[in-house]
Amino acid sequence: MSKRVATAAPAVAMTVVSMVLTLAVVVMWLGGSMPWQIALVVGLGLDGGWLATLAYERRLAAQGDHSTAVTTVGWAFGLAATGVLVAHALTEDATGAWLAVSWLPLGAKALWLVHGMWERTALTPVALDAIRGIQQEARDEAAVARARLRAQAGTEETRLTAVTEAGSRVARVQAQTAERLSGAWSTLEAARQGEGTARALTCVTDRVTPGAQPRWELPVWGPYEPVPALDAAPALSEGELDRIVTELHTGETPPLSYRELSLRFRAAGHSASETRLRAAWRRITATAS
Repeated sequence: MSKRVATAAPAVAMTVVSMVLTLAVVVMWLGGSMPWQIALVVGLGLDGGWLATLAYERRLAAQGDHSTAVTTVGWAFGLAATGVLVAHALTEDATGAWLAVSWLPLGAKALWLVHGMWERTALTPVALDAIRGIQQEARDEAAVARARLRAQAGTEETRLTAVTEAGSRVARVQAQTAERLSGAWSTLEAARQGEGTARALTCVTDRVTPGAQPRWELPVWGPYEPVPALDAAPALSEGELDRIVTELHTGETPPLSYRELSLRFRAAGHSASETRLRAAWRRITATAS
């Protein structure tokens, strides 16, 4: 109800001011050339027609109806009242001051138009409460969705940060390990190639063959050839194993090391455990020395 008064009160006030001003202007303007009683009747007729069309429009609006003809007549009376005010302003010395109030009839008509639009679109309190509830529910859902998205984004950011840091630590450890292995390998290679290495080994190892210098093999670091399946051939006796090892050992000059002999032995398709093969190699090298 308060909103209805908020739109209707300005229209009523401007209508009263417009009717009083129009009546006063008509009486003052026409009172000099005709009896003031006649001028009063003309002014009341103009205001009366304007007010009658307005009242009829309001009655139709209350019934949910509308008449284009009545609306046209009402705007015609409003334009006539404005025309009277403008004509009077042009004949007065203070033209600007009178022109400043000549828009009041049309202004009042426009305010009633706004009030009518409000009435056609007005909703009951129940409907307004329902709309407010729907809007609030939509705002709540949007807020929850935004919070969920922010939480998911924060969780994903934390996970990515943890993964990145872990990957960085792994990369650093791998780099440090590779650096240490490279240093150790360089140290072993330098020791193997050193001038005193052979002499030091000669002091602590037996000669393989007379006049041959023992060799110090570096450990294997990297890809290596796969060893054939040990169960592909029948087990060798001690005599056969010694014969094969002797052939492989004495077949090369200088004699093969155990590592090379083991690779040749298994590459030839022979089968023997590592313990038996190493024992046979020791027997052969001990006999040869």
